[in-house]
Amino acid sequence: MGTPDFSVMALQALIDAGHDIAAVYSQPPRRSGRGKKETPSPVHQTALDNDIPVFTPTSLKDDDEQARFAGLNLDAAVVVAYGLLLPLPILNAPRFGCFNIHASLLPRWRGAAPIQRAIMAGDAETGIAIMQMEQGLDTGPVALTKTIPIAADDTYASLHDKLAPIGAAAMVDVLASIAQGNTLPALTPQSDHGTTYAMKIDKAEAQLDWTQPAATVAAHIRGLSPFPGAWTPVPQEGGAPIRLKLLMANAVAGSGVPGEVLDDRLTIACGDGAISISRAQRPGKGPMNVKDLLNGLPIAAGTRLGYDA
Repeated sequence: MGTPDFSVMALQALIDAGHDIAAVYSQPPRRSGRGKKETPSPVHQTALDNDIPVFTPTSLKDDDEQARFAGLNLDAAVVVAYGLLLPLPILNAPRFGCFNIHASLLPRWRGAAPIQRAIMAGDAETGIAIMQMEQGLDTGPVALTKTIPIAADDTYASLHDKLAPIGAAAMVDVLASIAQGNTLPALTPQSDHGTTYAMKIDKAEAQLDWTQPAATVAAHIRGLSPFPGAWTPVPQEGGAPIRLKLLMANAVAGSGVPGEVLDDRLTIACGDGAISISRAQRPGKGPMNVKDLLNGLPIAAGTRLGYDA
């Protein structure tokens, strides 16, 4: 049960491990592209490519949907960024329950955006937790965890790509343990200590606050890169400001009025310290390094970002 790219590697790992996959559940196809053609999710497409039946209900609360799921007679369900609430009859239907790949070290960062929030908070490490699901929000007992450091240049995209194969391999290990012993693996209840919640990213969070310390601003940029992309208004002489997305930044020495451009390399003052931008994106263009950006969009030292004028 999964939908986005993050889930694909887990599905492929289960296929490669030889499991009998009774069905794939995914979010319904979305209309996209110039022709607004219905496009199946990445997991849906992977299932089709492997001749696996696919179901795309809009809800699992319906009695008929729950009966169909129970009729699959599953040993276990694997849930990876599916996007639908699993009611108790769904959670209880498989013989050994439903297992989730969660991209954090639970109980830290329960919720919708654990990868982004870990980077934005400046965490030194994160990882994967394989959790047996229950009705609470990511509160179930944990079968296995894998920990990795968060590098100084990790973005949401790079950390996502590191965690996906780790989660897939960890899930294969947990299912192998169940198959070997025909019983549940040892499950560790989550502690109430250290619980944090990774709330869904709100669009309003994407606009940068230059009064924050440089390390906070840089982490915010990397945590939202490439999507939705942290941004700041850049004033334009004789016209409305443009919205510039900043995709990679590091904290550096420097001082000035928050939002002030300090040099010709797009070093920007923050509330404490400064950040150096190495990758950005202007409206209507693709991501580019800062040298190419400034060739097409000069931003002089002394310009104050984040304001309309």
